[in-house]
Amino acid sequence: MAKGQGFGFGLGKMKELAEAFKKAQEVQEGAKKLQEDLDNMEIEGEAGGGLVKVVLSGNQEPRRAEISEDALGEGAEVVSQLVTEAMQDAYQKSTATMREKMEELTGGLNLPGV
Repeated sequence: MAKGQGFGFGLGKMKELAEAFKKAQEVQEGAKKLQEDLDNMEIEGEAGGGLVKVVLSGNQEPRRAEISEDALGEGAEVVSQLVTEAMQDAYQKSTATMREKMEELTGGLNLPGV
């Protein structure tokens, strides 16, 4: 490094850095709130035209499964397949919701992996 060059940070760069830290702090605070919101959400997946329903939190935590009497008459193999399809539906909706909420939260930041 040549004498007198410093680290290459001018006042403009310091301001940008301070703004980035402020935005990161806002994102961190928002992430805590988002975590609570996702925990309280209920996202439903279904299969068989509503014969089986599965409910997950916004964080993919299983909440409950509802299996109609009509589905039970179809036998264990069919019910098992319907439960799996309903879980997949709920999971896809839940991850899409989480992704959308994270994009809203981190808007304007170029964060790797988000």
